[in-house]
Amino acid sequence: MMSGSRTAQASTLYRRIRSEIEDNIISGRWPPGYRVPFEHELVQQFSCSRMTVNRVMSDLAAAGLVERKRKAGSVVARPRVQQALLDVPDLKAEVENSGDSYGYELLFRQRVAARRPEAERLGVAIKTPVLALRCRHRRDGRPFAVEDRLINLAEVPEAEQQDFSLLPPNTWLVGQIPWTEAEHRISANNADREIALLLGIDAGSACLNLSRRTWRGGNSITAVTITHPGDCYQLFARFAPSKL
Repeated sequence: MMSGSRTAQASTLYRRIRSEIEDNIISGRWPPGYRVPFEHELVQQFSCSRMTVNRVMSDLAAAGLVERKRKAGSVVARPRVQQALLDVPDLKAEVENSGDSYGYELLFRQRVAARRPEAERLGVAIKTPVLALRCRHRRDGRPFAVEDRLINLAEVPEAEQQDFSLLPPNTWLVGQIPWTEAEHRISANNADREIALLLGIDAGSACLNLSRRTWRGGNSITAVTITHPGDCYQLFARFAPSKL
């Protein structure tokens, strides 16, 4: 049986190895698809047991940060495109996967120093560099979403180099930037004249608003509000009661 001191040492090594690998992934130093060192390489690097390394990699895989490939080691996982209510959807993939045609327009793009409204919405300090975007999404030619987004350039500086005139910002973020936490808020409102014009609906029509923030390692990545006409979008989640 392992003594108390050896148990504590193994636990400390586990936390150190996991923390270092997570930091490399969350910081972006190891991008999606990057090959994580093989287990025997990590054993040598950290002077630890194979059991400790295997536990780290198993837990990272369970957390969705790495993908373990049989006989090929592990790679940094690509953020998953999912449709569930509490996950982060990709509107482009969502439309195309349904068999409909997708259209997209970048309506506004500006780099700004966050003022109080942007700082509070994104959860950053005033004057933090922020990329502000407004986009319109179409399904089979009909506008079905207006996207108002802020991206924290202090955390995701590479976003400033992206054009976003062809590739929607959410598609780029979901595919390239790992996130560790997300917050969703759902509300209903009536379209003002500006939103009504962009969506091709009457002012005062019912709309569904999806507001979302994502974080990476406790640092805010993006805040977005997506407005849909009330008659052309629905949320769906399937679940079972928890077992007592």
